[in-house]
Amino acid sequence: MSNPFKYGGIVNKGSFCNRKQELKDLSRAMENGDRLFLYSERRLGKTSLVKLALSRLPKKEYLYAYVDLWPTDGEASFAVAVAKAVTESLASTADKMLAVGKSFFGGLIPTITADSSGDPQISFTLRGDGKNAPELLDVLKAPGEIAKRRNRKVVMVFDEFQRILEYGSDKTERTLRSAIQDQENVSFVFLGSRKHLIQKMFLDQNRPLYRAGGHYPLGPIETRAWLPFIKSRFNKTGKTINSDIITRLCEISGGHPFYTQHLCHAVWEICEPGAEVTGETLDEAISLLLERESYAYTGLWESFAVNQRRFLSGLVQETSGAQVFGGAFVQKNNLNSASSVQRVVENLLDRDVIDREDGSFFIADRFFQLWVKKRVL
Repeated sequence: MSNPFKYGGIVNKGSFCNRKQELKDLSRAMENGDRLFLYSERRLGKTSLVKLALSRLPKKEYLYAYVDLWPTDGEASFAVAVAKAVTESLASTADKMLAVGKSFFGGLIPTITADSSGDPQISFTLRGDGKNAPELLDVLKAPGEIAKRRNRKVVMVFDEFQRILEYGSDKTERTLRSAIQDQENVSFVFLGSRKHLIQKMFLDQNRPLYRAGGHYPLGPIETRAWLPFIKSRFNKTGKTINSDIITRLCEISGGHPFYTQHLCHAVWEICEPGAEVTGETLDEAISLLLERESYAYTGLWESFAVNQRRFLSGLVQETSGAQVFGGAFVQKNNLNSASSVQRVVENLLDRDVIDREDGSFFIADRFFQLWVKKRVL
């Protein structure tokens, strides 16, 4: 019997826990042609949620393109990524892909190749010497033109949107602002997994995308939603788990979908067929996960400077809402001064080791947090 708990990669409809309201809100934004910034910490299921919402759109009324910005490094690669995603969303044969590419993206040269299965794939290169980016505004106006010609609504999804902050200038942001303002029947959804960067983009009055759309923070899932979800999956596979164990499990995972499903996966794996999960089963599953990750976590820990280790050690011993810049925390953890803590925090945020919520900081990887706590205590 296969394990009923899925983690990592794109999650399909049957593996979702709750998210009913979030799905409704996202679908409504797409239907209304809104501009929406959807952001959360990593592995919280943004991409899976958006792809599920896209799959529910009536195909006769909607076209959509999903643009992964993670591989991009500048304006030119951004334009190429948009052109490729849009073209592949409109056509599936080589001839039609070429026709679409030439029709909507005249500043780029389309080329057709075949993947390992023999299916056509399109790629784009820059015209001329390749040093000058195509007219980005023309590329970004293509969705509006497609909506007019095809008489359908278009949804554009940009994943890992914070990537454009690393381009070296704000030209892409400024061009996006101009492009998305006047396109009818086109929805733009921007996904980001580095909350402090995404918030900076649309809340900083000096940024081009300031208030360019609505913002939708995606948070963990409440324990009351996990209770029936986890119970039913154990029951359907001939195993049982009580509410107290699930509540403790969710306290450990923080309700984060990835870590909750990962821990449930390990608990289910250890629990014998027909048996009931006990506290000892959960403890064994935690030990198993930490043992599997020990090598990676040890390497990560050794990469930190002394003050960073002291900060993390102090953080795991605090309750939520710890005043990490306060004198008591600084003195207790031998951190010299509030300014040195500020430098530590900025570095760990940049490395995605920690995150913050409502002014409080926490270790982003829930299992690494357990590992640090065990190491400290």
